[in-house]
Amino acid sequence: MTVQIVENSVTVPEDVDLTLDGHKVAVTGANGRVERDFGHTKLSLDYQERVLRVWAENPRKKQVALVNTITSHVRNMIKGVTEGFTYRLKIVFIHFPMNFQLQGDKIVINNFVGEQKAREAKILEGVQVHVEGDDIIVTGPDIEKVAQTAANIQQSTHIRNKDLRKFLDGIYVYKKE
Repeated sequence: MTVQIVENSVTVPEDVDLTLDGHKVAVTGANGRVERDFGHTKLSLDYQERVLRVWAENPRKKQVALVNTITSHVRNMIKGVTEGFTYRLKIVFIHFPMNFQLQGDKIVINNFVGEQKAREAKILEGVQVHVEGDDIIVTGPDIEKVAQTAANIQQSTHIRNKDLRKFLDGIYVYKKE
């Protein structure tokens, strides 16, 4: 009986430190540190000579797909700690001028479509948010946390029970870098 092996590898640059502890991968670079636990995958990981190797022996279809998924996650982690990720959101209002404030780990949006109750969006740990004019810029080393924070901000201004063609007010993601 032959053994089928599916494998993929990621080469780690010189300015990035990668540590592997079982299935936990931690990547450290100029922009910070990102950690992920891949223990749920039941794949084999090995790190030698600045190359992370991911493989599965006699894999099923899902394990074959997971080999490439994990290497993509690690590549995103390396890109995040070297270059970082940036999402740009545009503040759009026509009917009522909205204003907002950064309060610790959340953004408070006041006077959205004339509502008296303030709306809130959570900012995840390790993500920086700042405002330039009518743009909100969300940056950080972890693409999942940056994207989730941008989604939280966009979803907090979702309009219900109104004609979306007429009420275009909101905060929308327009650029991912």
